[in-house]
Amino acid sequence: MTQFILRRLLYTLITLIGISIISWMIITQAPGSPIALTLDPKVSPKIIEQMEKNYDLDKPVYQQYFLWLQRLFTGKLYSFKDGRPVLEKIGERIWNTLLLNLVAILIIFSLAIPFGIFSAKRQYTFLDHLGTFGAYLGISIPSFWLAYLLILGTVNLFGYPVLGMRSFVTEDFTKAEIVLDRLWHLMLPSIILAIHGIAALSRYTRSSMLEVIRQDYVRTAKAKGLPEETVYYKHALRNALLPIITLFGFLIPGLIGGSIIMETVFAWPGIGRLAYQAVLARDYPVVMTINTITAVLVLIGNFVADILYGIADPRIRYG
Repeated sequence: MTQFILRRLLYTLITLIGISIISWMIITQAPGSPIALTLDPKVSPKIIEQMEKNYDLDKPVYQQYFLWLQRLFTGKLYSFKDGRPVLEKIGERIWNTLLLNLVAILIIFSLAIPFGIFSAKRQYTFLDHLGTFGAYLGISIPSFWLAYLLILGTVNLFGYPVLGMRSFVTEDFTKAEIVLDRLWHLMLPSIILAIHGIAALSRYTRSSMLEVIRQDYVRTAKAKGLPEETVYYKHALRNALLPIITLFGFLIPGLIGGSIIMETVFAWPGIGRLAYQAVLARDYPVVMTINTITAVLVLIGNFVADILYGIADPRIRYG
């Protein structure tokens, strides 16, 4: 098992280096320049040249990459936009994004797996077809469109703001009201962020359960008179988890990518919204650092999925 983990760690490190190099090439070669967005178009060419030197934009691309990498590890990386340390800007917001994604993951797994098992137990019934329709609708519906609809509907129905992490006026709130206010602002973006994951994972769970419950050992367990819940949740689900574990590695990049949209729509102060603002400003250090952190989170998700896969099926460790 140790050799398996070390091999996966090596693959993860190599992948991360490759992602950072490709991302840097794409970002720096994209149209637009941070200089053009910060200076007047009529400014003197000498000032533009000096600004490029200040930002190290006059150096070759590979030198810019190594300078960014060096400054990232030494903590001396500064934003083009406001001159603040990049890690400080990200540190102020990353926990908000992680909270949003953690709640979304909890919602996905707490709802999708029971929905999938329920649908598998009632294969080809009206409820199964209704669940299939709902899953396809959840996968195909644009999340930003649904977010705007729910914002309008929620505000019109309850008359309570949903943008940001909290209400603007909370001075007169009790501690309980402050907690409820935070939960109110957290739940709507988390639910919308989780919809695609619930739809996909419930279908995976259903398919995996249908395959497992046709096995002889499940029929034997039923023939012994074991309770239906024991057969499905203890015997069948344990062996149906392999595809679900695989999907866990793909959920994280989808959630992080969706965070950019949800945080922008809901004015949620996370790194997704910061990334959107940095892209508009061509703030290369911020964009690259957020991209690298996102890649690390995605690779950690895949790494955890690989380890869980190896635990669930020991044959994979020697693959």
